Amino acid sequence: MEFGEAKNMHEYDSLSDSAYLRAKEDYLIGINFSRLLSIIFGRRIAKDIGEDRVSVSVGRVMTCVLGMVVSREREIRNFVKTKYYKVIGNFGEEESSFKAEWKVNEKSPYFESRLLYNDSGFKTEEEAKKLIASLEGKKATVTELKKSKQKENAPLLFNLAEIQNECTKNFKIKPDETLEIIQELYEKKLVTYPRTDARVLSTAVAKEIGKNLNGLYKNFKEEEVSQYIKKMIDEKYSTNLVKTKYVNDSKITDHYAIIPTGQGLENYEKLSDLKKSVYKLIVKRFIAIFYPPAEYNKVSATLSIENEIFTASGKVCTKQGFLEVLKNKTKNEDSSNLEILANLRKNQEIAVLAFETKEAETSPPSRYNSGSMILAMENAGKLIEDELLREQIKGAGIGTSATRAAIIEKLERIQYLAINPKTQIITPTVKGEAIYDVVEKAMPDMLNPELTASWEKGLDMVAKKEIEPEIFMGKLEKYIKGKFERMVVKY
Repeated sequence: MEFGEAKNMHEYDSLSDSAYLRAKEDYLIGINFSRLLSIIFGRRIAKDIGEDRVSVSVGRVMTCVLGMVVSREREIRNFVKTKYYKVIGNFGEEESSFKAEWKVNEKSPYFESRLLYNDSGFKTEEEAKKLIASLEGKKATVTELKKSKQKENAPLLFNLAEIQNECTKNFKIKPDETLEIIQELYEKKLVTYPRTDARVLSTAVAKEIGKNLNGLYKNFKEEEVSQYIKKMIDEKYSTNLVKTKYVNDSKITDHYAIIPTGQGLENYEKLSDLKKSVYKLIVKRFIAIFYPPAEYNKVSATLSIENEIFTASGKVCTKQGFLEVLKNKTKNEDSSNLEILANLRKNQEIAVLAFETKEAETSPPSRYNSGSMILAMENAGKLIEDELLREQIKGAGIGTSATRAAIIEKLERIQYLAINPKTQIITPTVKGEAIYDVVEKAMPDMLNPELTASWEKGLDMVAKKEIEPEIFMGKLEKYIKGKFERMVVKY
């Protein structure tokens, strides 16, 4: 922004209003409900868990996070594995066979049958074998054949939540430790500001991005990274990001994504190995966005035996593109099928070599680790792996990028949650579950991520001048007074 385009200071009053309201909301919810629940339930909890005294600590965000962990843990405890049985066919010639999986279709006599567990499995092995018996000795016909080329672009840049999750996965460190490391890298001028929710760059920054790349190329003496940038130069990869998904002014509030500055590299050798690894993670994610997309060949085939169908697919990475930088493990388990399937023709008859049943079973949900919890908080309680979907619902999270790690750390410190130091897996403590039960009984909406996210949305609306601060404060006071009065009367 040019100096002449600078806005009047009062244009930013709404940001101040939003921040002040956030502090008031956290204080009023915490001070009122922590004291009230401690008075009503403190002795009962202490007796139940065998302690002398217990104070109930309630927070707008922390209680919601506790609820997410306890709910997940109880879901896992109560989960009962269910077995079901798939039917697999082996098709083709002995020397060039491929496997395909049965799937129910509208013409099948099993369509909407109670004998099925799902659309590709039976409740009992006996029923699966009955299907096999009905198909023995019959030939298959290729009824559908699809060949396609797919492209996959590099992921978006890191915001704080994304890199905290990545560091937990790669280095088994807590989110607050990741933040401390990136803060140090920032103070040493190695990376941009860490406490950001954005995963894209501004147009202004994108136009100057060559400076970051040049700084890395000239001053970062790490051979692997130098080779990546050298290849960019040799292959003449474009550095014009302005019209790409990596630049979007509308998705930036205070700060853009975390990227290397290309400066401060005289400090790199003084860093610990862990800090160097975190820095390289940021550098590689940054360089990857300049590389071409990864390319795949994919073939899918549908085979029919009378009214039953079997499906098979093959996929192989033909050009690594950005994967060369990020070293992702490409899943080519089904690549052996690709050449065989590619040579099939529609309406071709194929021999059936054999059928088999394959036992499968349902799986319980995974426990949160400290990194995936950060992502779940950002996405209002949903642990969403797909990054495009995460971006679509962005802005509906709980907490802020600057506070999420501290909230998890506090829950561990007050012994509501336990975090395994080796795996970073989060589980509730006995005390944590007792607090959860009390809150669920007295004010269950405090455990709901959607409620907490709605308050965050309200604060965001104040910051964007979409609602007046007085309206937000009025709703908050009404909520607290109403809830408080009902609990006092009830208990």
